[in-house]
Amino acid sequence: MTKGMSSFGKCCNKTHTACRRCGCKAYHLQKSTCGKCGYPAKRKRKCNWSAKAKRRNNTKTGRMRHLSIVRRRFGAAVAVSSSS
Repeated sequence: MTKGMSSFGKCCNKTHTACRRCGCKAYHLQKSTCGKCGYPAKRKRKCNWSAKAKRRNNTKTGRMRHLSIVRRRFGAAVAVSSSS
């Protein structure tokens, strides 16, 4: 029975491809689900047993296009209300 290179030589078809939502190569073609973000599920996949993964995919790890604007607006509103 062979367990080495002769067996691995037959592994030539891809099970995972790039995910549309997270861009990670974790989208399973037969299952049609992403192992990292859970696409096509509406809610993003999140596990409490992996603290590092939570740190990587948390808020404040990307651009925060919308939240940074909201924070700026909120700060300006607080400044106006406190001055008057």
